Amino acid sequence: MSQKLSLGLTSEEVADRRRDGRVNTLPPRTGKTVGDIIRSNVFTRINAMLSVLFVMVMTTGSIINAAFGLLIIVNSGIGIVQELRAKRTLDSLSLIGEEKPRVWRDGKIVEVAQEDVVLDDVIALRSGNQIVVDGEVVDSDGLSIDESMLTGESDAVRKQLDDEILSGSFVVSGTGAYRVTKVGADSYAARLTAEASRFTLAKSQLQSGINTILKYITWVLIPVGILIIYSQVSQGTSQWDQVILKISGALVPMIPEGLVLITSTAFALGVIRLGKRKCLVQELPAIEGLARVDVVCADKTGTLTENRMIFESIRLFDDEGGLADSRSASGTWSFAQLEEVLGQLGGADQDPNSTMAAIIEAHGLDAGTKKWEVRSRHAFTSATKWSGITFAEHGSWLLGAADVLAEGSAYAKSAQELGSTGLRVIMLAHTDQVVDDDTELTDVEPVALVVFEQKVRPDAAQTLEYFAEQNVTVKVISGDNAASVGAVTRKLGVDSGQAIDARTLTSENFDAQVANNLVFGRVTPDQKRSMVASLQEAGHTVAMTGDGVNDVLALKDADIGVAMGSGAPATRSVAKIVLLDDKFATLPYVVAEGRRVIGNIERVANLFLTKTIYSAVLAILVIISAIPFPFQPIHVTITGWFTIGIPAFVLSLPPNNQRARSGFVRRVLWFAVPAGVVVGISAFVSFWAATGGEFVSGQVYVEESTAALLALIIPSTWVLVCIARPLSWWKSILVVLPLLGYGVIFTWDFTQKIFMLDSSNGAIMQQAAIIGLVAAVLIEGLWWTVKRYQGEPTILWRNDPLLSQR
Repeated sequence: MSQKLSLGLTSEEVADRRRDGRVNTLPPRTGKTVGDIIRSNVFTRINAMLSVLFVMVMTTGSIINAAFGLLIIVNSGIGIVQELRAKRTLDSLSLIGEEKPRVWRDGKIVEVAQEDVVLDDVIALRSGNQIVVDGEVVDSDGLSIDESMLTGESDAVRKQLDDEILSGSFVVSGTGAYRVTKVGADSYAARLTAEASRFTLAKSQLQSGINTILKYITWVLIPVGILIIYSQVSQGTSQWDQVILKISGALVPMIPEGLVLITSTAFALGVIRLGKRKCLVQELPAIEGLARVDVVCADKTGTLTENRMIFESIRLFDDEGGLADSRSASGTWSFAQLEEVLGQLGGADQDPNSTMAAIIEAHGLDAGTKKWEVRSRHAFTSATKWSGITFAEHGSWLLGAADVLAEGSAYAKSAQELGSTGLRVIMLAHTDQVVDDDTELTDVEPVALVVFEQKVRPDAAQTLEYFAEQNVTVKVISGDNAASVGAVTRKLGVDSGQAIDARTLTSENFDAQVANNLVFGRVTPDQKRSMVASLQEAGHTVAMTGDGVNDVLALKDADIGVAMGSGAPATRSVAKIVLLDDKFATLPYVVAEGRRVIGNIERVANLFLTKTIYSAVLAILVIISAIPFPFQPIHVTITGWFTIGIPAFVLSLPPNNQRARSGFVRRVLWFAVPAGVVVGISAFVSFWAATGGEFVSGQVYVEESTAALLALIIPSTWVLVCIARPLSWWKSILVVLPLLGYGVIFTWDFTQKIFMLDSSNGAIMQQAAIIGLVAAVLIEGLWWTVKRYQGEPTILWRNDPLLSQR
C-alpha cells in the first residue's frame, strides 16, 4: 500500500464532511419524485381536454351530463397509484443492484452506499468496478480503465499515480485506489445514476405511436368544435346551454380518455410483476424492447453456466505434449511443486476472479506459509487471455488460454480435446521472461493443465427451449475455448452446429459467419460489440446477456442489455435489465410481460380509436347535413364505459405471446378507421330515418336519440367481439355483461329517466336494430379482410387464461 493510500479518512473526518454537506448526494433513483409523478398524471393533455368540456357542461347545470368528469379523477388516481407502486419497486430493487464502493475508513476497507461517500474518501478498485465519483489515482497495480462511455474510445487507459479518473468509466484490469475530488452534482455520477434507473416511457415505440394519435386528435377537435357551434346556431338553436351540451356530446367521445391510462398502467404493472421476480427494469421501455427481440446473444459463463468454478484437477503433460496417465509424470515439475505454485499465484492475486477463487479454495496457502516475493505482474484481460506473476526467485508463472500460451502445439491440442468434454481448461506455464502489462511473450514452457468443472444452470435448457418455441434465435458468444463452449451448448440439448473460433473471423467473412452460426468461442470484447452491430445492421433486434467486464461494450450497444445481479458492477450500470437473483430463466417472463403489454395495448387501442373515429364521422355528418347532434354527453359516456373503457382495461391483462412488431399506428388505423366510419354512419342513418329527415328548431328528439344510440351500440359491441378474438369463456362474459347492462338501461323506466332515454317507440327501435346489425355484418367482413391483408391468423376461439404467470 502506498503512502498516499494510508491517508484514508477517519470516522471523525467523515463526520466533519457530512456536517459540511460535502457528501455524494444522489438524485432520485427512478428519476421522478412523488411530486413529479402527481404532476405528470394530473396535468395531461387528456385531462386538459376533459376539464374544459367538464367546466362547460357544469355551467349548464346538467350534472348527469357532466358524469364524464369522473374520468379525470379516475385516470389521474389510477395512474398515480400504479406509478408510485412502480417507483417503490424500482427504488428497492435499485438499492440491491447498485454499485457499493469499497472505501478506506480508519485504516480498513468497508463497503458503503454511494450516497455515503464523502469528499477526500479513498475508494479501493478492482476489475469490474464502476467509478461512481470523480477523483485522482493514489495507488495503481496494473490499473486499466475503460472510458468508452465518456470518450467513445474502447481501448483501456492505463492509470498511474495522480491521474484523473472520472465517474462513468469502469475498471478493466488491475487493482488500485483513488481519492474522491468531486461529489454529488459536481461529478458525472449524478447524471449517470439518474439515467441508470429512470422510470420513463421515453423512446417507447408504443408510447410514441399513442402520442402521434393524440396529436392528430387534438388537431381535429378544435375545428370540429367550431363547426359544431356554427351548425347548431345556424339551425336556430339559440339556447346556450343546449349548444354547449351538443358540443360536449360531439367532442367527449372523440377523446380516447382511457388509452393513455391503460398504457401507463400496463407498463407500471409490468415493472411490479417483474420486480417480484427480482428483475430490475432500469429503463421502462426495456419491457417493450425485449418483446421485440428476435436474437439473444448469450455469454456462456455466468449466463448458461453458474458464475462459480469448481476445481477438478491438475493434468500433467507427457514428453510428447499429451496428457499423462498419472500424477507423477516425467518432466521438470512435480505435482506437489505445481500445487505450491498454484497456491502462491492465488496468494499473490489481489483481485481473484472466479477461476482463481476456485484455485484458492483448493490450494490456498496455509496461514503460516511464506509468500513468494512478487516483482511484477500482468493482469488478466479478455484481450490477452492470460495473467502472470514474476516472482523474485521462482521466475514467471502464467495462467491462461492454452491456445494462446502454446498456440498450434500438441499441448494446445490436448487442452482442446479435454475442453471439448465440457470442462473448463486453462494452462499453467512458466517462463524466465519478466512479465508486466506490456509484455509480449516469446519463450513459454507449458507445464500442466488446470481443469475446472462449470455447472450448467438447471434452468438454462428450459429457457433456450422457450426462445426456440418463440422463434427467437439464441447465439452463444464466449471468450472461452470454442470446443468447450460447444460442449456446454450440446449439454443443454441445443443443436448449434460447429462452434466457431472467433480468431478465424476476418473482415470479409465476419457478417456472414455471425449470421449463419450460433456458437462462438475466443470472442474478444470488441468482437462481441461488432457481432451485436452486425446483427443490428441485418435488421435484427438484439438482446445481449452477460455478467463480466468483457461484456460491457456489447451490453451497452445491444438494443436490450441484460446483466446478472452477481456480475461486475460495470455490467449492471449499463444494462437495461438486471436479473438480481441471476436466474436466466427470468428472461422468458420479461419477454412474455413485454408481449402482453404491447399486444394488448395494440388491441385496446383499436377500441379507443374506433370510438374517436365514429365520433368524428358522426360530428362531420351532422355538420354537413345541418341537423341537431343526436346525443347528450351522458349517452356517449355510458357507451364509452360499457363498450370501451371497462372491456379495454380487462383486455389489457391476459398473456399475449405474439412477438411485437413495428408499425403500431398503421396497423391500428387499418381496422379502427373503417370500423369507426361504419359505426358513425350506422348511428347517423338511424337518427335520420327515425326523424324522417324533418327537424324542428329547439325540439328534443329523445326517442330518435335512443334509437340512434342502439344503432351505435350494436356495431360497437361487435367491434369489441372482433378485437377480443380469439374468444374464450371470460371474453364471452366480457361481451355479454355490457349487453345485459344495456338491456336494463334501455327498458327500466328509472334508468331511462336518469340517462334521458325513451325506448317506447317499438318501430324505430326495431329499425335501429336492423341498421345496427347490418353495420355489425360489415365490421365482421372488415375484420376478415384486414386480417387476410396483414397476413395474421384468424383464430376465433381459444381457452386462454385471464391471468398467467408467464
